[in-house]
Amino acid sequence: MSTVVDTARTWLGTPYVHQASCKGAGCDCLGLLLGVWREIHGPLPAPVPAYTNDWSEVSGEERLLEAARAHLLEKPRGEAALGDVVIFRMRASAVAKHVGIQSEVGPIPRFIHAYSGRDVTESVLTRPWARRVAARFSFPPPTQDAASAK
Repeated sequence: MSTVVDTARTWLGTPYVHQASCKGAGCDCLGLLLGVWREIHGPLPAPVPAYTNDWSEVSGEERLLEAARAHLLEKPRGEAALGDVVIFRMRASAVAKHVGIQSEVGPIPRFIHAYSGRDVTESVLTRPWARRVAARFSFPPPTQDAASAK
């Protein structure tokens, strides 16, 4: 099994709290990703600025995609693997601003994510969700420092 998936599953049931990233206490979709990163890699590679629910929509900047490209390994959208970071556009013309972690592949793909009104949950990656995938990334391998810090 994937270390990323195993780690993300320990966040299941964490309540949704905007801009939070604390397992068991609260997180949003980005907070889930940041928490999994910290558990696997240690400190975040860059500070995360404050953001609102409508972040990037006014400017049209692809801030989430740009940050993912700076710190994760981009891969073809059709090459799903366990532990992939999946970034979604909620509307075709909107900026990408939702993130999840691929937890199952195959005939019934699944992903772990957090969204308003729900705890961190594992959902089926249905066709409506799959149509919204804007990009797919993998975590970089853990560094020696991160491995020795555990």
